[in-house]
Amino acid sequence: MTDDGVRRVFRNMPVLSTPRLTLRRMYRTDADDMYEYARLPEVTKYLTWDPHPDHRYTARYLSFLSGQYAEGAFYDWGVVFRQDKKLVGTCGFTRFSEENNSAECGYVLSPRYWGRGIAAEALTEVMRFGFATLGLHRIECRYMIGNERSRRVMEKAGMSYEGTYRDALLLGREYKTVGVYAIIEDEFFDLLRRRADAPLH
Repeated sequence: MTDDGVRRVFRNMPVLSTPRLTLRRMYRTDADDMYEYARLPEVTKYLTWDPHPDHRYTARYLSFLSGQYAEGAFYDWGVVFRQDKKLVGTCGFTRFSEENNSAECGYVLSPRYWGRGIAAEALTEVMRFGFATLGLHRIECRYMIGNERSRRVMEKAGMSYEGTYRDALLLGREYKTVGVYAIIEDEFFDLLRRRADAPLH
């Protein structure tokens, strides 16, 4: 899909659903829920942004996103855990490569919801949208070495390890080594078919 095509799709952010989650655009009214996790050092330890310093910062950030959504220039969904009616994280695309028909995904989740398969459930739905609606051929995710939770999310979503980039990211004064996982369109839909055919236990 072309860059213009991507912007057209995301100007009217589609709502996605899974058995437990609703993925939708974020609003300023989500500030309480977002600040609850975005202020925590354990959330941002392996990310490229710092903890939100106060609630006003989070509210301003979400206000900024409203303009980005209007331009079709932001591709992250807010992840709502329907049982709690609460925004518990984000998941979406961080970049697209029109010339290679590929994209990169990223995600963040509140520690209160770690270990429940929520990030993998959201990532799988975002990848389904990428392949089925955007017509992508390849989707990848990256993680800083040491972030084993993130690595397990990628594996649970069916992605395969492809390699490690040593000292590939400079954050502050420290170089970070980055691991890469990816999945191809045919592999993804074959995985979904196999999961659908798997016997229930």
